[in-house]
Amino acid sequence: MSSPADSVAPAAPAGNGKALAVLFLTVVLDLVGFGIVIPLQTYFAEQFDATPQQVTLLMAVYSLAQFVAAPLWGQLSDRFGRRPMLLASIGMTSLMLAGFASATSLGMLFFFRTLHGVMTANIPIAQACVADLTTRENRARGMGMIGAAFGIGFTIGPFIGGEFAHISLATPIWIAAGLSAFNFISALFLLPETRRPDSDAEHRSISLTAMVDALRHPVVGLCVLLTFIQVFAFAMMESCFTLFAEHAHNLQPENVGRMFGLVGIVSIVVQGGLIGRLVKRFGERPLVPLGLLGVALGTAALPVAALGGPLMLAFGLMGLGQSLANPSLSALISKSASASEQGRTLGSAQSMSALARTFGPALGGVLYQNFQPSTPFYVSSVLLGLGVLLAIPATARASGAIPAKAA
Repeated sequence: MSSPADSVAPAAPAGNGKALAVLFLTVVLDLVGFGIVIPLQTYFAEQFDATPQQVTLLMAVYSLAQFVAAPLWGQLSDRFGRRPMLLASIGMTSLMLAGFASATSLGMLFFFRTLHGVMTANIPIAQACVADLTTRENRARGMGMIGAAFGIGFTIGPFIGGEFAHISLATPIWIAAGLSAFNFISALFLLPETRRPDSDAEHRSISLTAMVDALRHPVVGLCVLLTFIQVFAFAMMESCFTLFAEHAHNLQPENVGRMFGLVGIVSIVVQGGLIGRLVKRFGERPLVPLGLLGVALGTAALPVAALGGPLMLAFGLMGLGQSLANPSLSALISKSASASEQGRTLGSAQSMSALARTFGPALGGVLYQNFQPSTPFYVSSVLLGLGVLLAIPATARASGAIPAKAA
C-alpha cells in the first residue's frame, strides 16, 4: 500500500461524462439483475425442503464468495484493465443465474449461488473505473453514482422479482439472466477502457494479502474498518426487521418491501446528485460521522416507532445516513491509494463489506432468538455509535492526504 506524498494525482481527462454514463448504465443493469433474486431465493430453497439454517446458509455463501473474490477482481482490473474484467464478470453472471433458475437440487442451488457471488463481486472494478474517470475533487460524486445504482437495483429488482413470481419462481430468475446477457452485449460495444496507461500495475503479481496491506494503511485501514462496522450493523438490522415486522406488527411482505424500497429511493436521490453538492461545500470529512449517526438513530427508532409515518421516517433516516456515509468513505479510501492500486484497494474494502454481510445477519439471528426481538436493533445502533467516534480520527487522518505513485 502506498503512503501519501506531495504529488497530486493527474486530473481526469476531458469528455469522461459519456464514459461515466455508460458505466452507470452497466452497473444499474448488473444490480437490477442481482436485486431480482433477493426476494426469491428463500422460496427456491424451500422447494427442495431446505431447513431455515440451510436457507440462511444459502445467503451466507453468496457473501462469503464475494469476500474472497472482490479483492481479486480489483487486482485483476489493475493488471489487465477494467473493461475485460467487467465483461467477464457480467457474462459469467448470466450463466450462473441461468444455472440457478434451472437447478434441480439444493446442492445445485448452493453451487450456482456461490459462483454467482464470485461473479458479482465486481463493484470494486466499477469503483476503480470511477476513480480513473474523476478528479480528487469529484471522487465522492462519482462514488455516489455507484451508490445510486445500488439504490435503483435494490428498488426495481425486488419489485420485478415479486411481480413475475406469480408465473413461476424461475421466471424472474430467467429475466435476470437475460438482463445480464443484454448488459454484456451493450457493455461490449459501449464500455470503454478507463485504466490509465501510465499505471504500473501490470507489472505486479496478484496477491491474496491485499486486504492485510489495506488494513495496515493509516488512512485506508480506518476507513475500511468504518465500512465494515456500517455494513455489519445495517445487515444485522436488515436480516431481523422482517421477522420483527411480522411478529410485532403482523406486516405483510409487500409492506416490508415498501419500507426497504424507501431506503433505495432516498439512496437514488442523495447519491445520484445531492452528494456531489454536499461534498463540494463541506468535504467528505463531516459527512461520514453525520451519515453514521443518521443510520444509528434510525436503527434505534425501529423497535419503538409506530406504524405509518414514524416507521417510514426511521427508514428514511437510515437511507439518508447510508447515502452520506458510503460514497464519502469510498472516496476517502480511493484518494488514499495510488492510481495503480485503485482496484486492489477498493476491492479490499468491498471484500470487508461482504464479510460484514456474512456475519452481521448471523449475529442478528442469535440475538433475536435468544434475547429480546429488539436486541439486534439496539446492538446495531451501539456499533454505529462507536463508528461515529472512530470516524472523527479516521477522517482527520484522511484530510489532505495525497497518495504517492506506487513504487
